[in-house]
Amino acid sequence: MQAWHVHENGEPGEVMRLAEVARPTPGDGQVLLKVRAANINFPDALMVRGHYQVRPPLPFTPGVEICGETEDGRRVIANPALPHGGFAEYAVADAAALLPAPDSLDDSEAAALHIGYQTGWFGLHRRARLEAGETLLVHAAAGGVGSAAVQLGKAAGATVIGVVGGADKAAVARELGCDVVIDRRSEDVVVAVKEATGGRGADVIYDPVGGDAYTQSAKTVAFEGRIVVVGFASGTIPSPPLNHALVKNYAILGLHWGLYATKNPKLVQHCHEQLTELAAGGAVKPLVSERVPLDGAAAAVQRVADGVTTGRVTVVPGHDVPGSAEGAAA
Repeated sequence: MQAWHVHENGEPGEVMRLAEVARPTPGDGQVLLKVRAANINFPDALMVRGHYQVRPPLPFTPGVEICGETEDGRRVIANPALPHGGFAEYAVADAAALLPAPDSLDDSEAAALHIGYQTGWFGLHRRARLEAGETLLVHAAAGGVGSAAVQLGKAAGATVIGVVGGADKAAVARELGCDVVIDRRSEDVVVAVKEATGGRGADVIYDPVGGDAYTQSAKTVAFEGRIVVVGFASGTIPSPPLNHALVKNYAILGLHWGLYATKNPKLVQHCHEQLTELAAGGAVKPLVSERVPLDGAAAAVQRVADGVTTGRVTVVPGHDVPGSAEGAAA
């Protein structure tokens, strides 16, 4: 089979190599899955660079989220067991953690429903306890993680403010359903949020960016508001002064979704059931902006790493990829 290998850490476009290798052999409690679609996540890029908290032994195949097919033909969503990740024709995964792929979504959409939407659901509902009628501010609202939070926030009855970088991403955020869109490149985010909320600020702020975005969050969070820290795509980890949280009476909430798989796996299953219902009703639908063939994976991971993509980019093994320039050229 074909699989992408990383033999040394570095930029994805430079160190990922497509190779002909043997199919991985499942270990105890694992199953072999045919990869139907693999979603690219920012942690894939961090892992290739060697900057992620999980560092699989070299060489490894990246790709932490797939829609796969079992030997008996079932479509499932899975997190492949590294070092045999999803940017390949076959991957292995823990049998106990497989989730049924929703019938309402195609393979690429199903592959993108898992990590980003689970993170959004746990962040907004489990950690921040978002309520209908509250105001939700989402940083990087047109990205993979942010777009999921926007849809989940709208489904929960919140007023959603999306912060993006650039006119193209602003258009995407509007299409996703944001009630207010702020382009951080041309607007003062703090001033714009206060204008949009009558000076009150946002009740819940969803921040996968860190850096300057977190600084803006602390200045725009409402009384008894909640800032959910999801990640640091900016590359800068904030060091917030806790006296500020005390004086303004807001909460800073961390979310590491992966912990639930070991600490409370039943909640992961419950969340998937909720997401499946929302998808069936059309309330959420992963925004897949690109579907690339397997041989385009390295370049696609690099684009995600560079922050130039919107929504989700998925890798579909084989060259006949509907709706992709790469597939049309192949």
